Amino acid sequence: MKYKAVISDLDGTLLNSEHKISDYTKTVIKSIIDSGVKFFIATGRHHTDVLAIKKILDLDSIMITSNGARVHDEENKEILARDLPLSISREIIDLKLDEEIYVNLYAGDHWYTEKEAQWTEAFHTESGFTYTLANFEDLKNTKITKFFYLHEDPKVMEKLEKKINGLYPDQLNVTMSLPVCLEVMAKDVSKGTAIVEVLKLEDIKIEETIAFGDGLNDLEMLELVGKGFIMQNGSQTLKETLPHLEIIGDNTNDGVAKKLEEIFEIKK
Repeated sequence: MKYKAVISDLDGTLLNSEHKISDYTKTVIKSIIDSGVKFFIATGRHHTDVLAIKKILDLDSIMITSNGARVHDEENKEILARDLPLSISREIIDLKLDEEIYVNLYAGDHWYTEKEAQWTEAFHTESGFTYTLANFEDLKNTKITKFFYLHEDPKVMEKLEKKINGLYPDQLNVTMSLPVCLEVMAKDVSKGTAIVEVLKLEDIKIEETIAFGDGLNDLEMLELVGKGFIMQNGSQTLKETLPHLEIIGDNTNDGVAKKLEEIFEIKK
């Protein structure tokens, strides 16, 4: 199969443990782009955050962000937006939670949180994109793209996942991007649904694509494409859910770039 498109997650996949892209990975991606293959980013990150990474890679392609809730074209103009229903986002803001959980949300061009979380800055060294402190009560009439919750104990996140799914059965997409990060989007939002729309625009068949991911928010994407790859450092639950997919090297050792070299027969 001659693949026409590559789709990659960022954190835990294309980015290394320092949340950066290695020079080696940059070189490999440039080689496949120069050969005529499309390279798309599909991430849970905010579109403003991803612009810096897109620039680093010199990408001229559509960008899928906020787990598929936003899609921007080659000129970074928004072409798809799917926000949470206002009635539900208002209720989610009022949820009583463990005080140690960091609650965050994306709305428009902004990332909001109610309390300082300096340790999150390590994820955004390439872009400098950061949060704005806000009182969420003031955002109840604002269209919200997604909520995401952070806590160092995965069991706390699992408990919260069950709580939200129980309150809103079949009304939301609730998923773990990391064991310590729970994300909440509108029901039909996922990287997979966004990719279907993007490939239509690009006139590329699904079977002509490959994708790389590490978290449960990559599940729909990896199931959908012609061939999906899971990072060695990826979620164990993801590996067990998709046992037929190949597990490749980890993100710290350029696992994506090495697999791309192999698939596209790039000479070193």
